[in-house]
Amino acid sequence: MSSQSNYLTISVQREGPNGQIARVSLKRPDVRNAFNEVVVAELTAAFAAVGQDPELRVVVLAAEGKAFCAGADLNWMKAMAGFSWEQNHADAALLAEMLWTIYSCPVPVIARVQGDAYAGGVGLVAVCDVVVAVETAGFCLSEAKLGLLPATISPYVVRALGEQASRRYFLTAERFSAAEAHRLGLVQELATTDNLDEKVSALAAAIAANGPQAVRACKRLVQDVAHVPVTPSLRDDTARRIADIRASAEGREGVQSFLNKSRPAWLA
Repeated sequence: MSSQSNYLTISVQREGPNGQIARVSLKRPDVRNAFNEVVVAELTAAFAAVGQDPELRVVVLAAEGKAFCAGADLNWMKAMAGFSWEQNHADAALLAEMLWTIYSCPVPVIARVQGDAYAGGVGLVAVCDVVVAVETAGFCLSEAKLGLLPATISPYVVRALGEQASRRYFLTAERFSAAEAHRLGLVQELATTDNLDEKVSALAAAIAANGPQAVRACKRLVQDVAHVPVTPSLRDDTARRIADIRASAEGREGVQSFLNKSRPAWLA
């Protein structure tokens, strides 16, 4: 995995026992960690790299400063104002690729939301598997205020917020609280500033304590079966998945460890 010295706008550090946790941090607090083309490229590269690391158990996506992510950088938006359709499409495709790279990362991703998330920042939250946010954080899908729409982030935000809530907040561009984000399902855990890291660490430890291959398979399973009709082919696919994991070395060891009341190798 690349070290933090390879990046300009983010850092990547290994933490936890045996370096099983990676922390990817946005490092542009002076502009509220807003996106530009460099941030997009570096997040894409970083998550592609962590996804290829077989020893990694969890990724924490964090940010420095008061805001988690304010969406698009103003200077980037000024540059885009003069883009042709083709240039706009190419630019948006890079953002879509970044979001997909995080969403499809084989390693579970926990968002540590220490401040506001606006526009594309909400998309960044929505692509994560588990979200912990401070109670004072605010969320806003503000694109319509600028005559735009949250297109590239929409597949993930609609899944996370639900269709009806997405209709409201896409259309009104209202700010909504962390408590409301929690009620709607975008955020799974609320925290204070003082216990944010404690809650993130507890969730990371819980994930890291499970079978590494099983955890990755669980992440894929949810993505593959969500919103899919329960057809004979889906039922057969799920039966094949459990047969695969039961017959795997990790699955066999996990069951035997449970029956023998011993520790599996992944906890050594």
